[in-house]
Amino acid sequence: MPRPLTRFVERFGDWLIGLLAIWVIAAYLLLPTWWKRHEAKHPALIDAPHITETGAHIPGDPLNFSVIGSAEDLRSAMVDAGWYSPDAITIHSSLHIAASTIFHRPYLDAPVSNLYLYGRKEDLAFEKPAGRDPRERHHVRFCKAPQLDEQGRPCWFGAATFDRSVGFSHTTGQITHHIAADIDMERDGLVVDLQRVSRVQSLDWKNDFQPQPAGHNGGGDAWHTDQRMAVVTLK
Repeated sequence: MPRPLTRFVERFGDWLIGLLAIWVIAAYLLLPTWWKRHEAKHPALIDAPHITETGAHIPGDPLNFSVIGSAEDLRSAMVDAGWYSPDAITIHSSLHIAASTIFHRPYLDAPVSNLYLYGRKEDLAFEKPAGRDPRERHHVRFCKAPQLDEQGRPCWFGAATFDRSVGFSHTTGQITHHIAADIDMERDGLVVDLQRVSRVQSLDWKNDFQPQPAGHNGGGDAWHTDQRMAVVTLK
């Protein structure tokens, strides 16, 4: 090694090693983490869950929708968009939905089964009729994440799916609704509904949110997705 270069390395070698270490930490640790948080829009989206589970701890419907806003804003936005809050599951409502399904009668606020996230059942649920009776309907369950953003707003994770028929669960044998496989269509339809009534302040997408492009829910129904989650900030 030429002597001038040797003297330079001896004099500034420690500094060069320090600068190299700083660059590695910044480029491979700090900046990716910062961008991840910046793009997340809400701290709950950074390490968000991907799927609900049933009461028997079987993987349920996959999450594909999230809303940033208060509970009051979410309720009013869904009502404005033509969605209904379901009745609680009781003997009366169970008999009502059974009769409505058998005799093809409308039941706009028919009960929906519970799914679980963060160890508890959904906080809010909504449905929109699609046929003459509760056999076919659009529905979404929302569960509030524990984190708030800097403005004190919660994030709600939702699983939007379409009930296409009533039958027996492929996993438990219980009577249940079977969902349509294309969960992206339900996600996109809900976005359009909220935009139609001018309740969307911003719409973002979390790419590669679902780790797998396809799977099965708790009733054994197949689903597939482009793996994106819609992130809607309400007005």
